Amino acid sequence: MQSGFAFSKLADRLASLIELSSADVDLLAGMPSTITHHASHDIVVRAGDRIPYCCLLLQGYLCWRSVDASDGQIISVHVPGDVPDLHTFQKLSSSAHLCTLGPAVIAQVPHVFLQEASKASPSMSQALHMLMLAETSALRNWVINLGSRDALTRVAHLVCEIAVRLRAVGLARDLRFSSPFTQADLGSACGISPVHANRVVQELRRKGLLQWESRNITITDWKALVHLAQFRHDYLWLREPAAVLPQHLNARQAHLDLAVAPERRMHPQNGTAAT
Repeated sequence: MQSGFAFSKLADRLASLIELSSADVDLLAGMPSTITHHASHDIVVRAGDRIPYCCLLLQGYLCWRSVDASDGQIISVHVPGDVPDLHTFQKLSSSAHLCTLGPAVIAQVPHVFLQEASKASPSMSQALHMLMLAETSALRNWVINLGSRDALTRVAHLVCEIAVRLRAVGLARDLRFSSPFTQADLGSACGISPVHANRVVQELRRKGLLQWESRNITITDWKALVHLAQFRHDYLWLREPAAVLPQHLNARQAHLDLAVAPERRMHPQNGTAAT
C-alpha cells in the first residue's frame, strides 16, 4: 500500500462535497490507520458491534445488509473513499451488517482521530458532517428506487449512481469499472430475484446501454442510460457535478433532457437468462 494512500482517498471523497484547505489536507495527512484485506462477502462489522474505529474503503465495494430480511437485503452500496460507518464515531454501534461485495481493502481509522479533527478544524467538522448527510440523502433515494421504480429502471439507476460516485473520486473515467455484484447481490440490492436480475442485465445489454461481462461493466450509452434510469445526480451533493458527469452530458443537459423528453424513457421487456 503506497504511503499516504489511505488519507488521500478520504481527502478525495471529502473534496467531492466541500472545498478542503491545505490545512485540512495536512490534518488528514496525520491520520492513523490499520490496513485490512477482506475476501468477498466478509462481514466487516456486525450489527451491534462496538468498535473504536471507522472503516474507510480503499479498494473494492462495501454494502450494508439488513439483519432482519431472510436474504440479507442490501440497503446501500459504497465505493472507494466512502466511510459507510462514519456515524459510529458519534454512536458506536449499527443496526445492520457492513459487508464486502467482492475482495476489499479497508483502512480502520480510530474514532478519536475523527473526533479530534472535528474539534481542531471547523471546516473539517463541516466536511465530515456533510459526508454523513450525503449518505443519508443517498439512502432516501435508495428507498425511492425500491418503492417507485420498475426493475429495469432500478438496475439502471443503481449503475448510474455507482458510475458517478466512482468518477467523483477519480475512478471509472472511461465509464468502465468492476461490477460489485453477483446475480444474487444485484437482486438483493434491487428487491428482485436473481433470475429477474439476470433478465434485466440481458435487457440492458440488448438495448445497447452497457456491456456487463463477468465482473466488469462498461457503459456504452450514458445518455440513454440516464433517460432510462430517470437519474438525477442532485441527491449525491457533489460540489462540481459538471466535472464528474461525462462531458457529453453535463449537469444542465441531464436536467433538461429528463424534463423535456420523459416519453423517451424505456420500460422493461422480457429477456433471456445470462451467464
